[in-house]
Amino acid sequence: MRKILVTGGLGLIGHNIVQRLESLGHEVFITDIKTNYGMVPQEELDYLLAERRKKIKTDRIHAIDISDRDGIEWLMQTYQPDTILHLASFPRQKVVNVNPQVGSRTMSEGLLNLLEASKKHNVVRFVYISSSMVYGDFDDDVTEDAECRPQGQYGIMKLAGEWLVKDYARRTGMGYMIIRPSAVYGPLDVEDRVISKFILTAMRGGVIKVNGANETLDFTYVDDAADGIVGATLSSHRNKTYNITKSHSKTLLEAAKLAVQIVGKGVIDVRDKDADFPSRGALNINAARQDLGFDPKIDIDEGFQIYYEWLKNSVYWSQKTV
Repeated sequence: MRKILVTGGLGLIGHNIVQRLESLGHEVFITDIKTNYGMVPQEELDYLLAERRKKIKTDRIHAIDISDRDGIEWLMQTYQPDTILHLASFPRQKVVNVNPQVGSRTMSEGLLNLLEASKKHNVVRFVYISSSMVYGDFDDDVTEDAECRPQGQYGIMKLAGEWLVKDYARRTGMGYMIIRPSAVYGPLDVEDRVISKFILTAMRGGVIKVNGANETLDFTYVDDAADGIVGATLSSHRNKTYNITKSHSKTLLEAAKLAVQIVGKGVIDVRDKDADFPSRGALNINAARQDLGFDPKIDIDEGFQIYYEWLKNSVYWSQKTV
């Protein structure tokens, strides 16, 4: 049994990971500041956090910011984790662009605090959740050893974080895992994400804005992402980087059309590509398949349907889509 500190453990991916780790008998502690990043309506966030909280057992949940060095030291002294699973971050490029200084405090200073604490308290394994954004522009079948050319502060800081994790591992002997997910979606996500926005806009009979008809994303259902991250965390492999995605890209226009088809209403407005975002394809997940037994189950058609049914049956969202 492991003692695992999960940062960002009440997030979309985080709470699903905690649920899985608990079901496997591991001792889990959480720090999560429950921020709305100045962008998510507080009412919406409160609802999502309450629902996510119902899925996990632990009451050892703390609102300690990872940029708070003393707070992190208290967590480490109190719980003495052997593993840190680090998800706490500004979640995407759009949010970092609004306030890059605050983003840097979380994504850079916060990571350094965790790594220093890991060194001091002899953490055995550090699992860092990075992003497919580190690759920059890429086509389908990109592997983990591809050259990374991130565009924008989010991808740059994520890649810098990978280098920091590797450097601490080199100097201390601590094992690491680096995970690169892509376009994760599913129940209990916020509205201000691509898939959430597409489906909820369709449910309202509104106009779905597609920025670049032929731009693609490797959409990954949240259960698959959580399964892959848990597998990497508990694996006997160490000091590896893995793509954890569905490995099946869809264009934004195809995704918008699927949302309209499933919901039965909504219209689509195709616009020019957003110049702030790289063009992305599907990641190659052969390494995760081979080493971790990773086998993502939910393709986008099924995932959209599951997510739509959840939104339709949610008391909160049913009131927001009339």
